[in-house]
Amino acid sequence: MPIRLHFITALLLAAAVSPAVRAQAPSPPRPLRLAIKAGRLIDGQGGEPIAQAVILIAGDRITAVGPSLPIPAGTRVIDLSKATVLPGLIDCHTHITTSPGAQGDQFRGSFVDAALLAPGNARRTLEAGFTTIRDLGAPQFVDVALRNAINRGDIPGPRIVAASMPISATGGHGDLNGFSPYLSIAELSGVADGVDEIRKKVRYEVKYGADVIKVTATAGAMSEEESVDAALYTQEELDALVDEAKMWGRRVAAHAHGAEGIKRAVKAGVASIEHGTFLDEEGASLMAERGTYLVKDSYEDRWFLERAPGWGYPKIIVDKLAKIVAGHEAAFKLAVRRGVKIAFGTDAGMLPHGENAKQFRDYIAWGMKPMDAILTATRNAADLLGWSDRVGTVTPGRYADLIAVAGDPLTDPTELERVTFVMKGAVVVKP
Repeated sequence: MPIRLHFITALLLAAAVSPAVRAQAPSPPRPLRLAIKAGRLIDGQGGEPIAQAVILIAGDRITAVGPSLPIPAGTRVIDLSKATVLPGLIDCHTHITTSPGAQGDQFRGSFVDAALLAPGNARRTLEAGFTTIRDLGAPQFVDVALRNAINRGDIPGPRIVAASMPISATGGHGDLNGFSPYLSIAELSGVADGVDEIRKKVRYEVKYGADVIKVTATAGAMSEEESVDAALYTQEELDALVDEAKMWGRRVAAHAHGAEGIKRAVKAGVASIEHGTFLDEEGASLMAERGTYLVKDSYEDRWFLERAPGWGYPKIIVDKLAKIVAGHEAAFKLAVRRGVKIAFGTDAGMLPHGENAKQFRDYIAWGMKPMDAILTATRNAADLLGWSDRVGTVTPGRYADLIAVAGDPLTDPTELERVTFVMKGAVVVKP
């Protein structure tokens, strides 16, 4: 089939010409034993930093952590005794195959372009200290192929929990709106209507490699449906989607700006609400009661809004984006006040990849303590992914995914924007 041939061609091109691929030498063999000396360790569990900590590693996993642990003879030592060490950070909402830029690019290129650019985005994300991401929307399984290439060691990048194509109602956020009905785009799609179509679409996504299911439960800014917050699926449809995903062992992330769509998604049993811009008291209470995470982005919308008019975005998108920017702070503060669990997310792709840590600025400006902000991107994020036994904390049994910064991020959180050391699975990525 032509689509399959084009997809294979895209992957071959990516492997052949991507700068990130050309620069990647074969991974050196991991030492049998490795020790990290940390001046301060923030272990991702919420306790006080540990001074003069030692982290022992065997293979790709942490075996022991503690202050001034004895280091066995023959162990390779990495001295970070003047730095603060943390778990590798986790971004629960990225779009690794896209980058911010001028309107119209989607009609001058294709998913092949996404496949070519994705390895560079992945490398920038990893070198910024984000060793795990959940990617919530990519064309035609490009994120699945990227995940597989990273897992094989073909290219450098973070661990990826991939959603591939978001499931969307016809005419909703995730469908192509604002154009002639005679314009046809020949590509794979996540559009599905009604219970039976939705169940089939979940199965289709899982069949081709989706780790998590993304549903657009409400309208949004970066599409040309008329509303920014209207509910797009009925309760029955969302119930069926979550039920089907659970049957296949998948969690559901719901893009939801509007209050009604948020509540329907929470009642259906989604694992997380993405954005949650117009969250109300009832919705916040439901989320707290059911343990639903809020993945709260904000920084990228403000960043993008400043540039969107010059990039040629239609007025309807600019106006909707402005409404969303105005709603973020109140929603975040309401969620914190009502005890809603928060996980870190940036919507990177609207923000340049590698600048993910700038999202911490808003969390802290809106009253969150620096340690709690760090927990959103470590312990909380790992819990949301169902990966608490793998990542998110510096504890025995977890992957040796570690980062370091020169200063103290508890007194200057912008240190997290200047990561100086990155290790993933006991392999040093940076410097």
